[in-house]
Amino acid sequence: MLRRFASVLFCLPLLVGLALPCDAAELQLSEVRLDPCGELDAGNQPELSRPVGASCYVLTGDVENRSKNSVIDTDVYARILDASGEPVLPNRTRVGSIGDVNPGHSPFALRISVPAGTPGPFVIKNPRARGFNAPVRSRVDVDEDDLLPLERDINQQ
Repeated sequence: MLRRFASVLFCLPLLVGLALPCDAAELQLSEVRLDPCGELDAGNQPELSRPVGASCYVLTGDVENRSKNSVIDTDVYARILDASGEPVLPNRTRVGSIGDVNPGHSPFALRISVPAGTPGPFVIKNPRARGFNAPVRSRVDVDEDDLLPLERDINQQ
């Protein structure tokens, strides 16, 4: 028993020492707004006269990275409330990912599906973004943009 305990005490610092530190980084969001998707947006449902399950919206704003390094795998969090004060995305504050954020100011945009018939105008509370100072998952390619094709289309508009 003592031998097992000693081996665990010996191996534990080795395992902890091999783990790469990956601290979370907080980013500042400003000018955050929620607008309906344009008629030509690929996420919109233009052929339907009345939305069936969800309406397409785009959450846009500016993100500020005050550090000297890029922030990796950045997620955006916010509470989005409808006209009656009810959450648009119940039990969920993570609204999406904006990928990597370079130092300085940069615009962001991500698409959100809002249940059809949700009364507007919408209020965005506590918007924030968090990412990491090192990769936390495997990458497709070093030079490849991690955003999905639809998200790339929004950011190019």
